[in-house]
Amino acid sequence: MDLKRYTHADAQNVRSLLLDIHDEVYANDPNPFHSRERFSYFVDLWSSRENWQCVCGWEEGNPVGYAYGSMLKPGGWWKGHQRPVGTRGSVFALSELMVVPQWRGTGRAKQIHDALLASVEADVVTLLVDSTHPRVQALYESWKYNKVGEAKPSDDSPLYAVMAQKLKRG
Repeated sequence: MDLKRYTHADAQNVRSLLLDIHDEVYANDPNPFHSRERFSYFVDLWSSRENWQCVCGWEEGNPVGYAYGSMLKPGGWWKGHQRPVGTRGSVFALSELMVVPQWRGTGRAKQIHDALLASVEADVVTLLVDSTHPRVQALYESWKYNKVGEAKPSDDSPLYAVMAQKLKRG
């Protein structure tokens, strides 16, 4: 798989790609929270951050999926959840990790995830998982994430499991 890295400077150039992959992943989901319109708000919000990073995977010129996120402000954490006691240092929020359906279960998600985090200079990485998807949560647990709580960041969002892991640097 070919991996390509993008930054805040590339955000407008990859916006449609991110939205198109989202549409493929959520093609059969009628929930308005997963609509292209609603998701575009999140893409724009996250990619507007100067420290936003994204990695996309490609096979034979076709997108496999992507992961993106950014550093949280010092002391910052997810809306709707308190920063866990004992969580020290800088935190990278992994906002999205999506793989198109045909590539699920192939290890591509982990490759994209690891490529994104390879250049992240943070002490902790955190993410949210829809609590109605226990298999996804179990996958992240197999990647050394721990559930540290639950959050519902907005009225229309699902209840999420808040997960985190310490990053080993050096």
